[in-house]
Amino acid sequence: MTRRKNLRQKLASRTLQLGERTLVMGVLNVTPDSFSDGGKFLAPEAAIKQALAMAAAGADFIDIGGESTRPGSLETPPAEELDRILPVLEGLHGRVTIPISVDTRRAAVAELTLRAGAEIINDVSGLKHDPGIAAVAAEQGAALILMHMRGEPQTMQKTPFARDVLRDVMHGLRHSVAIARKAGVAKWQIILDPGIGFGKSYAQNYEILQKLPQLAKLGFPLLVGASRKGFLGATLAREGQPAPPKERIWGTAATVAASILNGAHIVRVHDVAEMVQVARVTDCVLQPECAPKN
Repeated sequence: MTRRKNLRQKLASRTLQLGERTLVMGVLNVTPDSFSDGGKFLAPEAAIKQALAMAAAGADFIDIGGESTRPGSLETPPAEELDRILPVLEGLHGRVTIPISVDTRRAAVAELTLRAGAEIINDVSGLKHDPGIAAVAAEQGAALILMHMRGEPQTMQKTPFARDVLRDVMHGLRHSVAIARKAGVAKWQIILDPGIGFGKSYAQNYEILQKLPQLAKLGFPLLVGASRKGFLGATLAREGQPAPPKERIWGTAATVAASILNGAHIVRVHDVAEMVQVARVTDCVLQPECAPKN
């Protein structure tokens, strides 16, 4: 087990304490084609209702994405991405008190969504797709999640995987951080995500979870998003068929516990109520003093 560092994350509306307990980020895909729940929350009314439900279930953040970056996915036009996200941000204004993150690879989308009330930008390309996101985050003082992706969504699971996945992830994240810092992003604005499932083999995803303590040495808060992903479906396969996304909750729970015990500050999940429970109990394994008094 790795006792994670206590760190501070400044947002526009507050300062977050990271490390005292695990923070849970709820996934809200407002897309027709996401791997787990594509189309379910495409309508703004459905998305707003889901966001409110996740907040009530104990989410510490809501992460709204208007473009699917699942393996094999194609790019979404920026105007369409904004058309999906902005009505949800507007509908949540004044109705949730937790910070909202926007999952985007584009500076123009980042800028407009931050102006509409988001406080965090989650860039799954780690600034490779549009480095201008860094300047937007620096100017607006937004938190910036930098994720490692090997390749592009359309081809990332078809091209050769890295021979040394940890070395590849650390090199990629260092490069992303360097771009961000050069653009004026403060160290305290940055969160790192090793990119489970993004250009990695099934075995490499497990290796990353095992070796998170080495990634923690980079000195930034760690976010891990393994929720319902394909490597879990393959691990839980029956009769040669991968377990469907909705049947990967217990597998996800195992990755959440492993992530926390190995140093993750934030976990990004679809099933908020269940994973809040997993996080709370795992926190007490990591830090017994947090347990209730009897």
